[in-house]
Amino acid sequence: MNKVDRHLFNTLKQEVETTFLRSNSISSSIEHWKGDEIEAFQEDLFNRVKGKVSEKWFYTYIKNTPEKLPRIDVLNLLSIYVGFDSWNAFKAKHQSNVKRKSKNKFFKYWILIPIPICFFVYHLNSKNNFEFCFVDTVKNEKITTPHLDIKILQENESPIHLKTDSMGCFSFKTKHDIIKFIIQSPYHKTDTIIRNIKSNYNQVVEVKTDDYALMLNYYANGNIKDWKNHVNELKALFSKDVKIYRLFKNSMDIELYSKDEFIRMLTIPTKSLKRIEILDKKIEEGKIVSLKFIVK
Repeated sequence: MNKVDRHLFNTLKQEVETTFLRSNSISSSIEHWKGDEIEAFQEDLFNRVKGKVSEKWFYTYIKNTPEKLPRIDVLNLLSIYVGFDSWNAFKAKHQSNVKRKSKNKFFKYWILIPIPICFFVYHLNSKNNFEFCFVDTVKNEKITTPHLDIKILQENESPIHLKTDSMGCFSFKTKHDIIKFIIQSPYHKTDTIIRNIKSNYNQVVEVKTDDYALMLNYYANGNIKDWKNHVNELKALFSKDVKIYRLFKNSMDIELYSKDEFIRMLTIPTKSLKRIEILDKKIEEGKIVSLKFIVK
């Protein structure tokens, strides 16, 4: 970790402590918190920004002197906790004198560097870092499970496939100023996002839930007490000629279910029912016309 990053992270730690002490009373500094104090901070962090850090993480990065910065998703989380939109926004506000001095020294000797080398150095530092976190529009919470599939679209290149991390976020570096990607999830609507790096300070993206998939998941996980009364509600979700496919883990086999067979499976509470996961579905005119599922 260089001097600038260390200074910024120490500043962030101080602001985390200040934010926590606004509604909590602890006599020791953040580096000396332990046990109940760490637990109280974890609870306050979750209540404010719906995020968590483990006790192991706290000991590694707060109570000790780490060799490198924490992951970007955790830096974003703590930055939001202290009142900023992201780690980038926090850094922009707290640029240190050390960094400014190093920049001045760099520009002082820039003229001595040959032009080809100058271009090479500029090219290496021209990458933009995009950071996004995703929130469920219904629950207003970060989407941490299941992980979202991210397909980054690149001009004249194959797409890059990523997944969100445990905090419901992902980051991507590119030399381009604009990023375009597709969000996909079994329980959320597919959406295409386009963002410019200039508007990248507050990249919290709201994702709409897929009511059909959520309802199927609701039934499939045994949350209905009176099963028979809900058969008609299930029937209303599906098209008359719906095609329902069951896939198998580690196998190429596929079973085809009729509408009645699938509903019957959903309305009989067995152990396997709670392990059903919806993989894909297609909707036309308000009805499910195609569905794929797996029993884990």
